[in-house]
Amino acid sequence: MSSPDQVLTAAEMRAAEDALIDAGTSVDELMLRAGRGAAEWVWRVAAGRPVTVLCGPGNNGGDGYVIAETLRARGLAVVVIAPAEPGTAAARTARDRWQGRVAQDAAGAHGGVFVDCLFGSGLTRPLSEEHEALLAELAAHHAYSVAIDLPSGVATDDGALLGRVPRFDLTLALGAWKPAHFLIPALSRLGESRLVDIGVEASASAASVYPRPRVSAPARDAHKYTRGLVGVVAGAMPGAALLAAESAMRGGAGYVKLLSPVSHPAAPAALVVDHGDLDEVLADARWSALLVGPGLGRDDAARERLEAALARGVPTVLDADALHLLDDDALEGVDPARILATPHAGELARLCETFGIEGEGKVARARALAGRTGITILAKGPDTILASADGRLAYFPPAPSWLASAGTGDVLAGLAASRLAISGDPFKAAGEAVWLHSEAGRMAGPALTADDMVSAISSAYARFL
Repeated sequence: MSSPDQVLTAAEMRAAEDALIDAGTSVDELMLRAGRGAAEWVWRVAAGRPVTVLCGPGNNGGDGYVIAETLRARGLAVVVIAPAEPGTAAARTARDRWQGRVAQDAAGAHGGVFVDCLFGSGLTRPLSEEHEALLAELAAHHAYSVAIDLPSGVATDDGALLGRVPRFDLTLALGAWKPAHFLIPALSRLGESRLVDIGVEASASAASVYPRPRVSAPARDAHKYTRGLVGVVAGAMPGAALLAAESAMRGGAGYVKLLSPVSHPAAPAALVVDHGDLDEVLADARWSALLVGPGLGRDDAARERLEAALARGVPTVLDADALHLLDDDALEGVDPARILATPHAGELARLCETFGIEGEGKVARARALAGRTGITILAKGPDTILASADGRLAYFPPAPSWLASAGTGDVLAGLAASRLAISGDPFKAAGEAVWLHSEAGRMAGPALTADDMVSAISSAYARFL
């Protein structure tokens, strides 16, 4: 059974295709499935306009010949450009089925829709100057551009750009999503992304797109403690902790307390601010989850508050300043399986330095850090990665770019703590928080502030009931 959510590396995709071939599906049949499936999307966006298909020498180019012939047979005007002869048997067969002419350059090609089938996924070498120029020219002279599997010049496994890659309007993933469909800088070139099913079997070991969650209303007999008690451990800087606490109040937990050594005159009436001795406050047996980091500070007093929270042994979200204080000493005697860390790029780099992680790329570093520490890692940013110590890896659909605003990370941390109080599962809490955060950003609208997002959380939550 195929899975619409799995994310396969280039090697995993080759293995998946090999498994289909070993089970009796020919390469030609796979190419027809991919090309005809992609042609359905191109047919819709073309809306009668002429189509130019750029075919490379490999099987991605073969997909292009199938797309071209499918569209030609439906009555569209189609031009095929192929700067090189097909280099595989399946691509040659696909070209032989094409009943139009083949041009070798882009002379005179312009108009409606450009379809890039030059290389697609699996490319590891830089694009040549000639190929860069050809892609740029065709993209510039067509009203709409479609990439098949991936834009030519994008590295499949890490989303790196292997040359000057134009921006596309639509990218059609063939068979399964690839890491580059979710990673910067490739993400900035893809436009909308859609999946074309070719029958690839689901793999239990594959990474996945974290599915849209379903949350529920409280039980009829629920009260504030059974819904989850969240403590936000604040420090000397009140703003970030207050923002995170307000977010947590709207994330589903029944009771949120701001545990702070300073006054918070701007705190809403519904938020309980506790100025008591932290060790005594944390002795309450009813805590469901803690959040440590926003507004904490990085001095000795902040480290003491972090260690006091970790020693409590309840599920905990670590964000912001806590990530600059975290080390092996702070984790000594602590169950890391209860901890969720939410670093941005700079904090992820700091954690990797602290724990001796030398991996390259966001995905590799997040996975290595989770494995090294036992902590669940939510590496946030314009591309967000969720990695657990047991090897699970999840990607997320892109969120609104307006989220690149001060304080939105504190909002995400508060949501994660609220969801953690409900489930006790760091991986699940992180996934739910990212989806809620993204939806709240959409509902808050353009030029949003973190306060706008907090105000939108309750309405966003309703979208997942």
